[in-house]
Amino acid sequence: MKKLIMLSCMALFSASSLWAQEEGITQCGTPTGQVPFPLTTFQELPDPKIPDASTWKVLKSPFISWGSTDIRYAKHKVPEQKKSLHVTLNGWRGEKLHAQAIVSTPKELQSLNYSFSEFKNRKGEVLPASAVTGGFVRYVLTDELNLDGKGGCGNRPDHSKYDSTLVADAIDHLTPTIAVKKNSNQCIWVSCQVPENVSAGTYHGSLTIKDAENILSELQLDIRVSSRILPPPSQWAFHLDLWQNPFSVARYYQVPLWSKEHFEAMRPVMKMLADAGQKIITTSIMHKPWNGQTEDYFESMVTWTKKLDGSWKFDYEVFDAWVEFMMSLGIDQQINCYSMVPWELSFQYFDQATNRMQSIKTAPGEDTYEELWVAMLSSFSRHLREKGWFEKCMIAMDERPMEVMQKTLKVIRKADPEFKVALAGNYHKEIEDDMDDYCISIAQEFPEEVLKRRKETGKKSTLYTCCTEPFPNTFTFSEPAEAAWISFYCAKQHVDGYLRWAYNSWPVEPLLDSRFRSWAGGDTYLVYPGARTSIRFERLLEGIQCHEKITLLRNEFTQKGNRSGLKKIEKMLEPFNLNNYPDIPAEKTVRKAQKILNSL
Repeated sequence: MKKLIMLSCMALFSASSLWAQEEGITQCGTPTGQVPFPLTTFQELPDPKIPDASTWKVLKSPFISWGSTDIRYAKHKVPEQKKSLHVTLNGWRGEKLHAQAIVSTPKELQSLNYSFSEFKNRKGEVLPASAVTGGFVRYVLTDELNLDGKGGCGNRPDHSKYDSTLVADAIDHLTPTIAVKKNSNQCIWVSCQVPENVSAGTYHGSLTIKDAENILSELQLDIRVSSRILPPPSQWAFHLDLWQNPFSVARYYQVPLWSKEHFEAMRPVMKMLADAGQKIITTSIMHKPWNGQTEDYFESMVTWTKKLDGSWKFDYEVFDAWVEFMMSLGIDQQINCYSMVPWELSFQYFDQATNRMQSIKTAPGEDTYEELWVAMLSSFSRHLREKGWFEKCMIAMDERPMEVMQKTLKVIRKADPEFKVALAGNYHKEIEDDMDDYCISIAQEFPEEVLKRRKETGKKSTLYTCCTEPFPNTFTFSEPAEAAWISFYCAKQHVDGYLRWAYNSWPVEPLLDSRFRSWAGGDTYLVYPGARTSIRFERLLEGIQCHEKITLLRNEFTQKGNRSGLKKIEKMLEPFNLNNYPDIPAEKTVRKAQKILNSL
C-alpha cells in the first residue's frame, strides 16, 4: 500500500508540476514555505468590472432585502428590485428549500454577519436549530460560452479572448463574518432542511443581518410545510451520477493519495454528494481513462503487474479502500469502472522483467487487447464476487463509437458473460439491449417502446449534459434555474436520472477562478473545497427533489386511478422543451411548475 501511495503521489505531482514549482510545493503537497491552497478563509480576486459610483449614490445606507435564487447578483452593480422584507418557502416534509438575501452597501462594512431566530408554528412547535442554515455567497472568476455562443467545448488557453467576470456561485458556510467593500453586493444563501417528522403548517422566523453588533435589518422568513413526505436521499429513485475525482482532493488539500488524511479530507465533500442522492461510485481501473484531461488526472485504482513468466497479477487494495469509503457514506448502489476504451488507447502496467512502468498500445479487435482484458476482467470478476460487489459493478465507458463498443462487448462476455455494462454516449439501437445503464445526450431521446422495455427489465436510462450544451447547463455563468430545469426535463422524458461528468475535478484554484484551459468556466466541478456547496449544486438538488416528487405522485395517482392528477403532471411538464429557450427563461418555467407541483 505504501508503495502504491508513493507511485500515486509522484503521478499527482507531475500532473501539477508547473503549479507546484511556481508555488513552492514539493511532492504530495508538502509546503516549502508558501501558503497552501485556501480552505477556511480566502480572499476573492479583484472584480474586473469597476462599480459605477454615480449609480450607487441612490443608496444612502445599506439596502437589505430578500432577493431571488434565480439571480446571480453582480458584485459591482446596484440591483434593480423592490425591497422585500418577507418571503415564504413552500415544500414537503424532508425537502430542502432555499432563499437568498442581498446586502447592497454604498459604504464599507467591516464585519457583516447574520443569525436566525427560532422557527415556530402557531402551536408552539419548533423546527430544530439545525434545520435552517446559511452561507455567504462568494464570487469566483468565470468566462462565457464559445464565441459563436453554441457551447463551451474546446481549448481556450487564452482567456483574454473571453469575457471574464466575477460571478456569484460558491456558498461559504465556513466564514462567520465577512468584510464588504463599498459600492458592492454581498448575498446570503439560506437553506432549510425540513425534517420528515415535523408537523405540517407554517413556521415563522427571521434572519437578522448585522455589521459587527450593529443590526442592519431583520428579514422575515416563513416555511410552509406540506403534509406530504419526501423520503431521505438514500431512498430516492432518481439515478444521479456525478463523477467523483479523489485525485483532485489530494492535490488541493496537499495530502498523500489514499492516506488517512486524504480520506478525512474527502469525507465532507463526498457526504454532500450522498446527501444529494448519488447512486454511483466512480472508479478508474486503468491509468488515465480520459487521457489526463483534467487538472488532476485519474490514476488506476488497480495495480497492473506483468510477472516474469508473462502472466498478469492485479492488486485491488486501493479500489477496495475507495469503494468501501464511499459505501460508508451511503453511496452504495452501483460501481462504475472506467474504462476499457480510454481516449488514448494505451494501458500502463508494472513490468517485473524490466522493473519499471511500461505501456501497451492496443485497441478493441486486436488479439493483444483481448488477451490483456480477458486476464484483467477474469481476475476482477473473481475479486468482485468475493467482495459481494459483482451485482453492483458495471464495466463503464463513455462517448465511444458503436463499432468499438461491439468489439469491446465481445471481450467482456468472453471474460465473464454476467458482467453488467454502462455507457454514456450516443444512442445506438444495435447495442442498447447490452447496456444495463445507458446515458445519452439531453439532445437525444430514447424510443418510447425501448424506454418502456428497459424500465420493465430494471435497466437504467438517463440523460447527460456536458460542455456541448449552451442550455441547459451548470457552468458558473449559467442561469441558476437551468440546473433545476434539467430534472424537470428528465421527468418529462420519463428517464431515470441525470449524469454530469465532473462533481469535483477542480481547476488549480477553484475558490478563486472557475475557468479551465479546455472548457467553459465551471464545467469541471459543481462544489468547492472545504465542502462548500454552490448555487448550481443547490439548484440541481432542487430539481432532483422535484423529479422525485413527480415520481412519487405518478405512482400514487396510477395506483389510485387518478387520471386527472396524472394529466396535471404531464401538462405541467409540457413547457420543458429544449427549443423554448431563451424565449421562455428557465426560471419562469421552473417556478410555475414548482407552484403546480406543491399544489398536488
